Amino acid sequence: MNHLLVTTTVLFLLLSTSLPPVSVSGFSSGSFQKVPSLAVRAFSSSTRQLKNKVPEAQKLFQEDNGLPVHIKGGTSDVLLYRATMTLTIAGTCYSLYWLLMASLPPKKA
Repeated sequence: MNHLLVTTTVLFLLLSTSLPPVSVSGFSSGSFQKVPSLAVRAFSSSTRQLKNKVPEAQKLFQEDNGLPVHIKGGTSDVLLYRATMTLTIAGTCYSLYWLLMASLPPKKA
């Protein structure tokens, strides 16, 4: 028990001492302090303001025009819906075909 206490105390003292700045392959520790200001500058959006389009989309999708919600977005939504349904039906048929082929006994040569 005493050895553990001495070891942790020594480690704590070694880690808590202030070490001089270390240069690693040409980079001093001061050059790493510039990164946060560069990151802030890169993500600032002072050049343009985005318009909130959510209220317009809410009006479009809450309108009672008899269309299902998955095609209220227009032609692109209709095309995406039809492509998805085609791929789903084709994939189901393809998997059923191979299940049928796997269930039949192999042909004798």
